[in-house]
Amino acid sequence: MTLDALPPHQGGADNLARLLAQALLAGHWQPGSTFPRELDIGSHFSVSRNQVRNALASLTAAGLLERTAGRGTRVRDIGEWHLLDPLMSGWMTGLDNLDPQLIKAIYAFRYSAEPVVAGLAAQASQAEDIERLENAFAGMESSADNVTSRDEHAEYDVAFHDATYRASHNLVWRQMGHLLRPSIMALIHHSQHRTNTLDDSLARHRHVLEAIRNRDVGAAETAAKEVLRRTAIDLGIAT
Repeated sequence: MTLDALPPHQGGADNLARLLAQALLAGHWQPGSTFPRELDIGSHFSVSRNQVRNALASLTAAGLLERTAGRGTRVRDIGEWHLLDPLMSGWMTGLDNLDPQLIKAIYAFRYSAEPVVAGLAAQASQAEDIERLENAFAGMESSADNVTSRDEHAEYDVAFHDATYRASHNLVWRQMGHLLRPSIMALIHHSQHRTNTLDDSLARHRHVLEAIRNRDVGAAETAAKEVLRRTAIDLGIAT
């Protein structure tokens, strides 16, 4: 695809990197395809070649692009993207039109990780963790029935998952939850706009909360899997 479909650039190498990265994350250019030349990017966005080079350096460092002398710049395979890089997390923030391949990759990771995290939370959660989960769930309930409140509901949904990661009291998982927040938000936005009712999703989240509250490790793991199975249905990657 061409540069013409992208929105105007608002100045600065960082903003240019964000614009180009979000286009890549949305599938504007597919893995293996040739990326526009520095000269064409600079001309299209009316920016200096130095700004373009700095932006492309950020994209390359995050694993999105591969630059080879004599061969130009190509989009790397999604498996090479550094999805947990803080830069990547920043670029994903506010993005709800992820490439379908990326959606499947993020979902697969969450399906393998979050049941484990929920089980750890059932073991290690403290009173403030339960309160954090309850508050997030209450927000989900209060915003579930109004279609115009879907963005608010998504924020509470993300807060619920974040609270689960924090309740594990495992330093690595807590950091992972923080880094995954933008991608979790993107998947939640994408899934919620494909369903008319959130009742089933709410019921499944309630089971996670109850299992963690009751310190039932097995039930927490199972409930977390059921939440993600609902997500897969809403994303259209399962029936």
